[in-house]
Amino acid sequence: MKRKIQLYSIDILCFAIAYLLSFALEGLRYPIAEWYQYFIHGGILIVLITLARFAFRIYSNVWRYVTVDVYLKIMCADVLGGVVGILLSALIGLKVSVLQGICCVGAFLLGTLLNRMAYRQINGRFKSSDKATKINVAIVGAGKVGVLLAQELRVSKKSHYHPYCFLDTNPDKAGNYIDGIRIYHEDQDSIELIKSLPIQEIFIAIPRLKGEELQRMYDYYSQTGCKIKIYDLPISKLNQDTPEESGHRTLREFKIEDLLFRHSLEINNEKSRNFYGGKTILVTGGGGSIGSELCRQLVTCKPKRLIIVDIYENNAYDIQQELKREYGDDLDLCVEIASVRDRKRLECIFDHYRPEVVFHAAAHKHVPLMEHSNCEAIKNNVFGTYNTADMAEKFGAERFILISTDKAVNPTNIMGASKRMCEMVVQCRTDGPTSFVAVRFGNVLGSNGSVIPLFKRQIENGGPITLTDKRIIRYFMTIPEASQLVMQAGAMAKRGELFVLDMGRPVKILELAENMIRLSGLEPYRDIDIREVGLRPGEKLYEELLIANERMTKTSNKMIFIEHDTPLTREEVEEKLTLLRDAVQESENELESEKIRLAMKQAVPTFRDPEEINSCQETLKKQGCTETGVVS
Repeated sequence: MKRKIQLYSIDILCFAIAYLLSFALEGLRYPIAEWYQYFIHGGILIVLITLARFAFRIYSNVWRYVTVDVYLKIMCADVLGGVVGILLSALIGLKVSVLQGICCVGAFLLGTLLNRMAYRQINGRFKSSDKATKINVAIVGAGKVGVLLAQELRVSKKSHYHPYCFLDTNPDKAGNYIDGIRIYHEDQDSIELIKSLPIQEIFIAIPRLKGEELQRMYDYYSQTGCKIKIYDLPISKLNQDTPEESGHRTLREFKIEDLLFRHSLEINNEKSRNFYGGKTILVTGGGGSIGSELCRQLVTCKPKRLIIVDIYENNAYDIQQELKREYGDDLDLCVEIASVRDRKRLECIFDHYRPEVVFHAAAHKHVPLMEHSNCEAIKNNVFGTYNTADMAEKFGAERFILISTDKAVNPTNIMGASKRMCEMVVQCRTDGPTSFVAVRFGNVLGSNGSVIPLFKRQIENGGPITLTDKRIIRYFMTIPEASQLVMQAGAMAKRGELFVLDMGRPVKILELAENMIRLSGLEPYRDIDIREVGLRPGEKLYEELLIANERMTKTSNKMIFIEHDTPLTREEVEEKLTLLRDAVQESENELESEKIRLAMKQAVPTFRDPEEINSCQETLKKQGCTETGVVS
């Protein structure tokens, strides 16, 4: 309010000066006895112009941040108020000169524009900290987003940066200036140019830049040795249908999600909201990486009740407290500590809550651990899924969604084979009241036990980063992307389908490690070494998402496909489960049982030794075949 009063007082002074000048040019020609009419005319003008400015909300702006449209509003307000004032003075019979009124309004407008510009310059530059104490930055992109960033860096008192120059691919902009900041042409000599300038950091300010293009720019400007940041929408909002130039942008560090070598998936949640809204939903493994994110996404659909089931109470507690803080009494949230291996406990939970939708995310997933504790993998993954599916059928659930994995395709380890068996368990249930569906996808960034947190810890400890094999490739997706697509697949499911999510292009783990080192401001092989330690038991060189690519069907979502794998009958699945059940009973006194492996090979015909699959895949690679996510 104090600044508004100051500005309004300055405007009154400007008007007084403008009116006296116009009066000196016109009014002095008239008798002194008629001068009072001119002062009445001046009062009418200042009142009407001020009212027009308030109507246009001129005094509600923060002048350090205004754009050209605010100055245009001032002009419109002054012209409107001046015209009305001149006409009103003429209607009430004041002997005034129209020319004098026009001169007064014009001088007042000019004075206002000049004092506003001066005010902005004083507050935007001279009141900010000394440039010598700031970090010089180059802004890549001299478009609207880049200019807004430069203005924000200049006028913000909290800014530690000084925009030194722009870089832009448009040659017509090269050599020009924006607000005193020079624009250089981005070309093959840009790296040497930046090295010759006193620039410490580079900010990329190009809207909706992602995938390979973002990777190219990051790799290119990394050669300068400068720290690189991106000015964009937060990652969590990049998938929303937001216009390019709208939304609150932030200046942030590059994240590994930015360098996935693919475009982020664009997800529409309308169908999910319509399907899950008002339903009672149960999520097993609800405290895990995928399970907890499913809970976060499901809450936005406004379910009638959300039940989280997990054996690990710490994870369940964390997501419970997070959702309570966020939604309070608006969410009917229940948490049950239980193992999916315990049929009686599951029966009690299902009988009490009667869930309409079940997401089954509970599973043992660590490949090397399950190779050793293979009996536990069968108990938890296979029979845990079997128990949960039985309860969903018994208590009339409308839909059951199994979270599966790409490791179930031509599995080379017990974990992958157990998940393939889980798929068989749900695919055979096509004759009951519950619609069963399995959703298969690859690795998720940042999930518990994934390679990203491991690499981060190794970098923080000074290295080295350890890779099992530098040839390994994997498919990656962010946890929110995977969770939302699982929800959409579940919403469109009928019964017995096996959905496959398009994970985009596969990522070389070696390149992932190198990029993570660079994102930490270090140089691969110089600051942090990368070492190869050999494939772990059951590990593949190349993951696959599909069993038979030619049998894929598109859905209404271009990122979700249906694989038409011929399901087994319930009787055939029961025979396989009997084999596994017997093997488990015979292996209870063994830490690692060969009987489990042999039984699994009988139950899952596609289960092969990793050496066999890896040698075959490596041969295909040498022949020029490439891995793809899905074939459309």
